[in-house]
Amino acid sequence: MAAPVPVPPPPPGADGARMPRWLPRAVVLVLALVACFELGSWAFHQLIGLLINILIAFFLALAIEPAVARMAARGVRRGLAAFLVFLGVFVASAGFVVLLGSILASQIVDLVEGFPGYLDSVIGSINDTFHTDLSRLDIQDSLLHSDWLQKYVQNSASGVLDVSATVLGGLFKLLTIGLFSFYFAADGPRLRRALCSVLPPAKQAEVLRAWEIAVTKTGGYLYSRGLMALVSGAAHYVCFAVLDVPYAPALAVWVGLVSQFIPTIGTYLAGALPVLLAFTVSPWYALYVLGFVVVYQQFENYVLQPKLTAKTVDIHPAVAFGSVIAGTALLGAVGALIAIPAVATLQAFLGAYVKRYAVAGEDDASGGSATPSSRRRVRIPGLR
Repeated sequence: MAAPVPVPPPPPGADGARMPRWLPRAVVLVLALVACFELGSWAFHQLIGLLINILIAFFLALAIEPAVARMAARGVRRGLAAFLVFLGVFVASAGFVVLLGSILASQIVDLVEGFPGYLDSVIGSINDTFHTDLSRLDIQDSLLHSDWLQKYVQNSASGVLDVSATVLGGLFKLLTIGLFSFYFAADGPRLRRALCSVLPPAKQAEVLRAWEIAVTKTGGYLYSRGLMALVSGAAHYVCFAVLDVPYAPALAVWVGLVSQFIPTIGTYLAGALPVLLAFTVSPWYALYVLGFVVVYQQFENYVLQPKLTAKTVDIHPAVAFGSVIAGTALLGAVGALIAIPAVATLQAFLGAYVKRYAVAGEDDASGGSATPSSRRRVRIPGLR
């Protein structure tokens, strides 16, 4: 009997090695997902500036919501109420800029007027020390005909365009933020109804509750800071007026606003300018102003601020500092400004939904008492 003839294996393209039917569709789906991700990433990076402006506008609208709602409850149309509130904010901001600009303008004028005399005194000291024969006119003539000055003027002329573009861009951002804030504040109830209309009834109450918490905390943060700025400005104005420091009203407004609305470093920025101006009058006056700023800061931290923020943004100082650092890392100066009200809102929201339990032995250590009906006692081994 003949041996069986071996059958050769099928070639790679035969039916036994056919490509699975799902593979082409899977490849197309993966490519489509990658394309959608890249398109979304590109769109997000293009719109990041607009999204940040909308976020700022939303927090501003939350901050003025209590004032607008109070005026609307008294019969004022909500759009008119929002316009009046924004007009007050604009007038206050413009007044602050004008007061600060008056300080800078007067200091620049004094510096320009006194520069020739200062230069003459410096040249006289150099001539006496090194036995030279320099004159201010010769130095001015050599400077005006120098090559580096001409190049500097040319570069400055091109830099003016960049500064102008930056200023126009900043004005456009402010206009965008103002318009979105006005719409959010004027159409707040309509915006909430539109948002809740796409949610089931069980979720609508939760969204409205979170919205009210955000309004309360953000508005409370703004009003408490504004009240502390008013008290701080009045106290510093008395100090500056007694010491006869130049531009006492403008400096008082500067200290009040900067120390309260610039987190973490605002106190140091606010106190530096009046100390410098007081130094031009007398070094002792600068020392007095510095001492008053330090003493008042302690009074504000330990007496005034706890009473004013007890029911609005009562968060731990370490949490506030960490939130400012995190906000700055994420969104820069914008994140630093909105970090504290955002964390206060999150803390209030968690406090409303997270259940807390009493710890055994806490009553004896703190001197307080917790009712059994409101808190559940949990015993921890090893804790007395």
